[in-house]
Amino acid sequence: MSFKIAIIGAGSVGFTKKLFTDILCVPEFRDVEFALTDMSEHNLQMIKQILDTIVSSNKLPTKVTATTNRREALTGARYIISCVRVGGLEAYADDIRIPLKYGIDQCVGDTICAGGILYGQRNIPVILDFCKDIREVAEPGAKFLNYANPMAMNTWAAIEYGKVDTVGLCHGVQHGAEQIAEVLGAKSPSELDYICSGINHQTWFVDLRLNGRKIEKDELVAAFEAHPIFSQQEKLRIDVLKRFGVYSTESNGHLSEYLPWYRKRPDEITKWIDMSDWIHGETGGYLRHSTETRNWFETEFPQFVESASKPIDPAKRSNEHASHILEALETGRVYRGHFNLKNNGVITNLPSDAIIESPGFVDRFGINMVSGITIPEACAATCIASINVQRMSVHAAISGDIDLLKLAVLHDPLVGAVATPEEVWQMVDEMVVAQARWLPQYADAVPAAKERLAKSTVKTREWAGAARRDVRSIDELRAEKAALKQAV
Repeated sequence: MSFKIAIIGAGSVGFTKKLFTDILCVPEFRDVEFALTDMSEHNLQMIKQILDTIVSSNKLPTKVTATTNRREALTGARYIISCVRVGGLEAYADDIRIPLKYGIDQCVGDTICAGGILYGQRNIPVILDFCKDIREVAEPGAKFLNYANPMAMNTWAAIEYGKVDTVGLCHGVQHGAEQIAEVLGAKSPSELDYICSGINHQTWFVDLRLNGRKIEKDELVAAFEAHPIFSQQEKLRIDVLKRFGVYSTESNGHLSEYLPWYRKRPDEITKWIDMSDWIHGETGGYLRHSTETRNWFETEFPQFVESASKPIDPAKRSNEHASHILEALETGRVYRGHFNLKNNGVITNLPSDAIIESPGFVDRFGINMVSGITIPEACAATCIASINVQRMSVHAAISGDIDLLKLAVLHDPLVGAVATPEEVWQMVDEMVVAQARWLPQYADAVPAAKERLAKSTVKTREWAGAARRDVRSIDELRAEKAALKQAV
């Protein structure tokens, strides 16, 4: 069978290579056309060379094109996959550093909290541009697979305002399940059967069965506390498990910034995080990691090309959802996964308009969600707090209403636990002014925001972060690695 897949943000070299290889693990997809598009011509040519090497080495008829003209790439596409970050690291630095001045300490800042909300303001206008092109030039009924954060906000905007058939995809559920399988002593993750439901990055393992035996809270708590590594790296997640009765999908660092209890005082943060790796809660950890490794594919390009010359091994197909969804839709082979879609009553105790993440089955008839799931009340309360923030954030991004944007930030759980309304108003003004080039919908609001900032008497806290490492440049990191090799 032959059809076209467009990948927006294909310059994300490692992820694009993974998606491409996964899709070509499906025997029926040998004749598929891949259209790569990105703002960076340099990155596009790098990834095209890698993918062309895969095609030629495996003697496939697969076609690969690359263009900075997004509309050209989307023309005639049946599936569109997005993995974009609007504003890049420059805007992302503002998402972390400006809130930190007001005492809002984030580890990642890409989902909700102050950073995630502003990230959504940058992404949503671009997502709607994608949707306009999809409606106008893609294959009729084309499906949009969104991998970009903030997942719920982007998917919400694409479905409600972009009017495109959209599903949001994330790998947090799979990673959480792998952890659980490990602590329970499973020989393989496949021995664990589970139902995970909630909203993206706040999804909860509401039913766990190991080889058919139901796993209850006490057994899971004991297993995590006995694990030599996870007991230290996931202290906050284990605490939430003890109190809520169910385990969260997200990493220690992610979960800590979605809740109002663990990151609101510097002396408290260090009790709950682990500094062995950024993902366990380091202040601005993902910003540091992204800055230090922003050009990693440049240095490892020869290895990428070398690995691309090897035969595709279907046994190494990843658990990313995209290839499995396409296989199910095109061949009818059923796939079970966890997908981000509008609720519409699937989870009984969450709002119907919310974007949920919950189990579903895919076949020729589409994505069919398992309905009638009720999540524990504490989980629902936590999710609803975030959903209310997401809803206001999406509506603010669409309307360009800076007052609604400020209300969305004010209602964020962690922001509300730390900052006063006056501080929030000033912080949002500062972020909108700093990121104005990526926020066209707020163009009329920027001059007034600048005036307010010039007259403001609100003092920032200049909080350096309770658990922060210095952000090193890529050149410093390379020099450090070279020194270590020489020393060895």
